[in-house]
Amino acid sequence: MAFDLTGRTALVTASSKGIGKACALQLASQGANVVMCARGADLLAQATEEVRAAARGGAVWSMPADLTSHDDILRLADAIDAKHGGVDVLVAIGGSPKRGGFDEIDEDDLRAAFEMSVIAITRLLKRLLPGMRARGWGRIVTVQSRSVREPIPDLVTSAATRPGVHGLFKYLSKEVAADGVLLNTIVPGRIMTDRFRGGQAHAGDQAAEYTKNKLSGIPVGRFGEPEDIAAAVGFLCSNEASYINGVALPVDGGVINGL
Repeated sequence: MAFDLTGRTALVTASSKGIGKACALQLASQGANVVMCARGADLLAQATEEVRAAARGGAVWSMPADLTSHDDILRLADAIDAKHGGVDVLVAIGGSPKRGGFDEIDEDDLRAAFEMSVIAITRLLKRLLPGMRARGWGRIVTVQSRSVREPIPDLVTSAATRPGVHGLFKYLSKEVAADGVLLNTIVPGRIMTDRFRGGQAHAGDQAAEYTKNKLSGIPVGRFGEPEDIAAAVGFLCSNEASYINGVALPVDGGVINGL
């Protein structure tokens, strides 16, 4: 099935690499205008060219932005309004909080994780939701972590903040659905990204054993790829997903143990 987002404008955050770039590629292939943002200008520019080459008719452009900066969010949204009249699709990808167990983190680490996830996404929603509601159509998807469903060892900051993002989405999904705006959360499993490679590096000389153990717990027998997440995002952003709202959808190869 080919999903069609022709005429829609999508903003994909953290889209200079990994899952974010894969989502931008997916939405561009569905015909959307795609706006990309990330903090690193050089990597973002390279990714933008790659996505533009794969686009199916829509415009593709980017703007460096730090979404922990309220001013950057407003500047980005104003630029999109000027070019496209607003955002129809938001794919909000959370940053990576500091790795470590409870004894390894402090209040500043937790505060930074909360700012990066809950506060940044709240600011985006405050700015973009009114336009979606006024136009009577919107799709908002956040890509979080399986810590939405179960704690991950050595990631207490994630366990303390990521469920809050889905809680916010679940709340809003009931408040704005009547206006044609749907919100959903993607819960990735073990995806081969820089974040996973960071876990390998953190394991040091036990990296090979770390990787073997992580793989052994995945029922489908492989690690996920960014494109696996992007495919689910593309579906949730489409008209075909018009009856899916407020869910936390695992894309995990069966690794999550919760029901």
